[in-house]
Formats: sequence, C-alpha cells, structure tokens
Amino acid sequence: MKLSAFGEKFTSHSGILSLMDDLGNALADGKDMIMMGGGNPAHIPEVEAVFRQRLQKITDSQTEFTRLVGTYDPPQGEKDFVREMASYLNRQFGWKLTERNIALTNGSQSAFFMIFNMFAGSYGDGSHKRIQLPLAPEYIGYSDAGLSHDFFAANKPDIEHLDQHVFKYRVDFQELVVDDSIGAICVSRPTNPTGNVLTDQEIERLDGLALQHDIPMIIDGAYGTPFPKLIFTQATPVWNENTILCLSLSKLGLPAARTGIVIANEEIIRALSGINAIMNLAPNSTGSLLALDMIRDDSINTLCDNVIRPYYQEKAEFAVNILKQRLGDSVPWHVHKPEGAMFLWLWFEGLPVSSLELYERLKARNVLVVSGHYFFPGIDDDWPHKHECLRLTYTRDHAAVEKGLSILVEEVLKLYDA
Repeated sequence: MKLSAFGEKFTSHSGILSLMDDLGNALADGKDMIMMGGGNPAHIPEVEAVFRQRLQKITDSQTEFTRLVGTYDPPQGEKDFVREMASYLNRQFGWKLTERNIALTNGSQSAFFMIFNMFAGSYGDGSHKRIQLPLAPEYIGYSDAGLSHDFFAANKPDIEHLDQHVFKYRVDFQELVVDDSIGAICVSRPTNPTGNVLTDQEIERLDGLALQHDIPMIIDGAYGTPFPKLIFTQATPVWNENTILCLSLSKLGLPAARTGIVIANEEIIRALSGINAIMNLAPNSTGSLLALDMIRDDSINTLCDNVIRPYYQEKAEFAVNILKQRLGDSVPWHVHKPEGAMFLWLWFEGLPVSSLELYERLKARNVLVVSGHYFFPGIDDDWPHKHECLRLTYTRDHAAVEKGLSILVEEVLKLYDA
C-alpha cells in the first residue's frame, strides 16, 4: 500500500500510540496489570455522582436529551457552554472575554493538532517555523502532532536539587533562543510528565518573549487552573490577547467526553472554528452539557477545591513516601517535586540500562509505566538524562500503587547491584 507523506507519518511508530496501545491491550488481555502508565483520571465517587445526577437531569428532559444526542452544535461549540464559560472566567479572574474568545474541540489532543499546525510548518513565503518548547521534558502527545519535519525546538532545563532525592526543572533562559524560526511558544502548566509548575515569573518572561516576537504564547492548562486544579503550589492564571489558553474536561473526570476548551483572541477562534468545521463538522455536546450547570453556578470550584485536588495531592504524597521508604539512599534516585498533575517523574542517575529497557522489565512483571525518552520532542542529541527517567501515575488505590512501586524498586536495585 502506497501512502502519502501524511499517511507515512501518521502510521509510523509514535510515543502516544505506544502508550495508548499498551493501555488498551493490557486491559483487553485481562491480565492483572498494575496500570501506572496512562493519564486516565481516577474514578472519584463524589465526582462521578455529580455527573451522574446531571446526566439523569438531561435524560429526564426531552429538550436537553435532544441537545445531547440529536443536534449538531456550531463549529465553535455548544453555544450556552461557550457563553457561560466566558462569564465564568470573567468572574474568576476579571478577564474581558466574550463568547467570541472561546471555541470547543473534540479533546485537547485535537486542539493542539490544529493550533500547532496553524503556527508551525511551511509558510506561504517559503519560510519554515517551529513550536518552541522552553523546557523539555514535555507532554508525549505533542511529539507527533506536526504535519512537517523539524517541527519543535526545545530547551534542556536547568536542574535544581532541592534535597538529596527531590529536584525541580526550571527554564534555562540563558540558553533559550526565540528568533524568526519560531512560530509559537508552548508550555504545559502543570507539566505532564513531571508535575512541574512554571512559576509566575517564568510565565511572565516567556509571555514577554512571545510579545516581543509577535508570536502566540500557548499554555496547556489541562491539569491546572481554573479547573481541575491538580496543582499543589501557587500559580496565577494568565491570559491576554496574545495567549492561547487550552483547558480540558478530561481530568475533571470526563475523559471519554473528549472536550477541549480554547481561549484566544477572536481571530484565532474564527480560524480554529473553521478548521473544526472541516475536520469534525462540530465538536460533540456531551462534555459541555454535563459541565454546564457547574460552570454557570461556580460549583465547579467547590468540587475542585474540596474533592479533586485533595484527592490527588494525598496520593502524590503517599507515593513519594513509599519511594523514600523503599529506596532510601541505596541508589542515586531523584523524584521531581510533585507540584501538580497526576504523575511522578523519577530520575535514576547513571541508570545501568536505558529507561526503555527498564520499562520492558517492569512490563514483564505486570507493572506498566512510561519510558521517559518519549517526552523530549525537539531535543535530538543523545543526552543521557533522556534515558534515565520514568513517568508513572499514582491514581490507582494505595495497595496497587504500593505493590507497583515495590516491584519497581526491586528491579532498580537489581540493575544497580549487577
């Protein structure tokens, strides 16, 4: 079968395909796999009860049920939700948004595919531009979103050791170069995979660089503020006409609803809506209608503050404590300070094998994690650090997390003792 360049690119191996394949196959095989690899949010009973109640209300109303399953939304997304989202953000942060500043997409992955290719790749004047990632490691799903080669530029981080086993990545502004070859700057906050939260000062400096070069500043807030607030440190939400802020309902507890939310200036929203129409006709209605009431009455804040954030923060602390107890000072291990999201990022300095081989060893023992080497788009040299890290999620119950981490510790100790 002969494929176009597009076909070849999107049927070749990719990190996100490997991750989703592993997750799906492990579940389908019915094995007793300890799933510590994916980003599926936890099934929190209090959260699911809220959405179940809202779904019941929708199904009890013929009008709302028809809106849910029987009517195309506009390419910009469900009108009531878009309008209420603008009002909600204005109430929360004093922004001056209207419904013309917001568009919905079928998930954040779809949003980033469209946005990245709007600002990077080949331009009509013959130039080629890239997306600048100021700090890698970054989200695995970005890596293969570009329609052309040489799509990302990325910076290695400055590594700050907070104590013997805890560190934090910071943007190395001395090495960061933004020039005419860059079409947009992109950061996630909190960052998947590391749980890093860029400081307000880092965001301010990056925004200044974007404004200076007249390029957008893209902020992926899928785990952050104003919801689902999987963020355990101080971080001020920011938006201006040069910012493209991307939110999601997935980590709120609606991953299957595939609802991405893009906040940007009107010109970008019109363009995004046009691409939506071509690619999807319209975004689906499920997530927006399920979340509509809690956006309208601000009860989403109570759910995030009192249920969702404490749930994940407690699990993060539990997992780190298990690692400290089981690993001690036996090997040169480090964990990125868990400031948000739902992952731990482990760095085994001088790991005797690659992180990919360690992943395979753990998979053979029915523990599924993700090799860290997938998370460095735009860093093409053979930096050893890329092959010394693992991402794992701590969203399972305590018993499963403790068992998975115990097996991980056993395998790591065997490698360093060999």
